[in-house]
Amino acid sequence: MRTNEFYDCANLISTRIFGALAIGLVTSIMWEPVRAETGNCNSITNRDPKYLNTERASHGITPNRDFTVVNRLPHDREAFTQGLVFHQGYIYESTGLIGLSTLRKIDPGFGRIIRRRSVSTEAFAEGLAVLNEHLLQLTWHSGTGFLYTPDLNLTDTVSYSGTSWGGVSVNARLVISDGSSWLEYRHPQSLRTIKKLQVTNQGRPLEGLNELEYVDGLIYANIYPTDCIAQIDPNTGRVKFWLDLSGLLPLSKLAGPSAIANGIAYNAITGNLFVTGKFWPYIFELKLMKEQP
Repeated sequence: MRTNEFYDCANLISTRIFGALAIGLVTSIMWEPVRAETGNCNSITNRDPKYLNTERASHGITPNRDFTVVNRLPHDREAFTQGLVFHQGYIYESTGLIGLSTLRKIDPGFGRIIRRRSVSTEAFAEGLAVLNEHLLQLTWHSGTGFLYTPDLNLTDTVSYSGTSWGGVSVNARLVISDGSSWLEYRHPQSLRTIKKLQVTNQGRPLEGLNELEYVDGLIYANIYPTDCIAQIDPNTGRVKFWLDLSGLLPLSKLAGPSAIANGIAYNAITGNLFVTGKFWPYIFELKLMKEQP
């Protein structure tokens, strides 16, 4: 979560119930996000005007992965989703906004919130990762992370440098995104940076890396401010496939320009994904089709 997205939230929230908060947020206006059109994931490049560049790379198109929707769960439409994980049979969700940030434990069968915990009123919660069997909830720019048990009991706070948007465990290391085209690999205990990896699509930097998940040897990343998920080779940083979620919700179901896809959770037992978005009314369970040779 960041200056640009901060403004989007302010616009939406001010039309609802948090007008006072919105007044403070609109001072950070910079630009209006543009949603990606269906089938347009390959047009996302480095930060050109309006973020989305209509020109495609001249040397190829990264293929889309097909999927089917196997279930649709209700989702809190007031949730500003920042992170999603599947752990020990439950979905866990991190939601953002100052004074409204939460951590939630959700029934994956019915979408019911089993437990909810408010985060420090000063914190702007961001991504969520499973680290050493604990849930690590990152924050935007406070340099603080919160460690919880699966029952949402706070056990510790940790400090780290830099800005964080999303996080995921990859081979016992924590990988963090910060909205740029770079992923940071960090030590699981000290959280110090071990290495950085730039993500590219057809040889061009891919900015907007947001919520992260690790699935069958690939890092999945929501790309802000779109409904596209990049499937990234963690060794080379190259985008191997796209997952285009822009057709999941009709425009009538979207709360506004901030209602973009964000949140990826992987059930390793079924092989299915849970995906949702900011202010989305649903969590979708997806079955991915096999990769085409």
